[in-house]
Amino acid sequence: MPIRNRFVRTAFAAGTAILILVACDTAARGQSPRAWAGAADPAREPLRVASAPAASTAADPAPAVAPTEGLIPTGNLLATIRDGGILMIPLLGCSFLLAVFGIERAVSLRTARVVPRMFVDRFVEQVQSGSLARGAALDACEENGSPAARVFAAAVRRWGRPAVEIEQAAIDACERELNHLRRYRRVFNGVATIAPLLGLLGTVFGLIQSFNDVATAGAMGRPDLLARGFGEALITTATGLLVAIPAMVLHSYFTGRIDRLAMRFDETCQQVIDAISQESLAEARAIGESKRRAAG
Repeated sequence: MPIRNRFVRTAFAAGTAILILVACDTAARGQSPRAWAGAADPAREPLRVASAPAASTAADPAPAVAPTEGLIPTGNLLATIRDGGILMIPLLGCSFLLAVFGIERAVSLRTARVVPRMFVDRFVEQVQSGSLARGAALDACEENGSPAARVFAAAVRRWGRPAVEIEQAAIDACERELNHLRRYRRVFNGVATIAPLLGLLGTVFGLIQSFNDVATAGAMGRPDLLARGFGEALITTATGLLVAIPAMVLHSYFTGRIDRLAMRFDETCQQVIDAISQESLAEARAIGESKRRAAG
């Protein structure tokens, strides 16, 4: 009995130990990440990032270049003029007139030419001081020959007359000179008015050509045919504006300069009138007479 009981206890202990080992192994397997997905599933492959494609070699063909035929020319002036149509000729004529008369007016309306500062200041100073007689004043004006000198000459010819008469003569002479200085302003005004109209007319011609292409050649499926007419329209419109805008600027600029010269005429002429009028001469004689009496 004791031997049998000892054998039973030994067998029971051994079986218990085996069960404990099996349970520990099962628990260890349950903690593995693969056990949750199933032990029979194959291991997943690691994630691989695709590498960038290799750079193209010199042997690869170059990309095709878009055709430029039929585009609106923007870099070649002659091509732009040619593709602009027949109305580019009068627009070029307007631009030529604008350049010629703009240079002429810029030279003719210089302040040093119209109202020379040195001559005007010296003339007014000598007349006011009485060191310049009537004959010498006329000779100085004729020798100078500027518009300001001609206005002074018209006033000097009325030397010793009432101030109103001298002033009227100076105003008439000043008006004549200003009308002479206002020459060619109509050229700038005309160019500024006509150039946009010519550009608009070119636009109409270009659209007519495009519509004719649509009607005769089925150009709705040929964008290059349509672009030719639209290009002519845009070129003439842009050229008309490029000519008209400088013309308007020059017209305003020269008008303002003439107005400033007119103000300068009025200022200097008034000083001369105040010095040579009958009232001023009588006052100067009275002052001189009183000084002689006081000295005597």
